[in-house]
Amino acid sequence: QRQIAHHTPDIGIDKVISTRHVLNNLNPDVNVNAVKKRLIGEQLNFEVNAAEVVLDCTDNFATRFAINKACVIYQTPLVSGAAIGFDGQVAVFTPGKNNSPCYNCLYSSEGDELQNCASNGVIAPITGIIGSIQALEAMKLIMSIGETLTGRLLLLDSLTMEWNSMKLRKNPACPTCGVI
Repeated sequence: QRQIAHHTPDIGIDKVISTRHVLNNLNPDVNVNAVKKRLIGEQLNFEVNAAEVVLDCTDNFATRFAINKACVIYQTPLVSGAAIGFDGQVAVFTPGKNNSPCYNCLYSSEGDELQNCASNGVIAPITGIIGSIQALEAMKLIMSIGETLTGRLLLLDSLTMEWNSMKLRKNPACPTCGVI
């Protein structure tokens, strides 16, 4: 099970509802806005504009690019995480600050949809590790403390338990943020 917020008794319950229930049980003071529909277009823009920070935990490029575009438009910080097989990665993008690149600077819009969890699988602990790092980065952004991963891509190879970090640069020709 790679999604630790969901349990066998939750079968048949929408993920957004069961996740809200788990989060509220962990911390009743947390305000969880559970939107039970696919966020696209204006609804996605509305939610991103209302957010203090966005965590992208999705598993497909089309959704990642849509979230990134909305974050660039509204200059909402984006904490992007991905996991496939035994590998994981995390990056933070802060549009409009410190010449930050965006997700589209890192990956072109023609992302490889063949590289996804459904066809390649993912080892459950990887999603937990990556999700924990995303949560920590979001907390640092919200509290304005420490140094975030802005401008860096953190990569995990769990078969060797090696972490690598790559510096990221804003692409002046980026179709999403190159004009900002």
